[in-house]
Amino acid sequence: MDIEQKTFDTKPELYSYIHEQLRLICAETSDETAVLANASGLLMLELDEVNWAGFYLFKNGKLILGPFQGKPAVAEIEIGAGVCGTAAQTHETQIVEDVHTCCNHITCDFATNSEIVVPILANGELYGVIDIDSPVNSRFDSEDAKELEEVANIISDFITK
Repeated sequence: MDIEQKTFDTKPELYSYIHEQLRLICAETSDETAVLANASGLLMLELDEVNWAGFYLFKNGKLILGPFQGKPAVAEIEIGAGVCGTAAQTHETQIVEDVHTCCNHITCDFATNSEIVVPILANGELYGVIDIDSPVNSRFDSEDAKELEEVANIISDFITK
């Protein structure tokens, strides 16, 4: 598989491409780790102004660091702790415009200024979260949330097939 970074005029065009490429990644293997590793690479490659993109997986009652692109990160997060733990607990996408004003943000990279975390549910149960950080304040909006929720749905479909 040879994915090249492309330029798009609109977010819907960008995310349509990401969704298409992710479906191809999912069709290439039956291994979850391989899919998540390539998905994190795809998100890091295609999303502008991002300094971390990856997954935390729900295991033994905690979020455990999964495949990612970026600086080393916290290995385990309690459910309800930080932005990732809140998304896992509520099953709702979390957008933080300025992590420095967020009372429960867990800092892994001091260059990060905003974050989006999207829960991944498989058969209605928490599988994990997509976590994406940016050095830009207010980098993520409701359109990113909607499109990344579709990324979570594609991953969920792969996991449950």
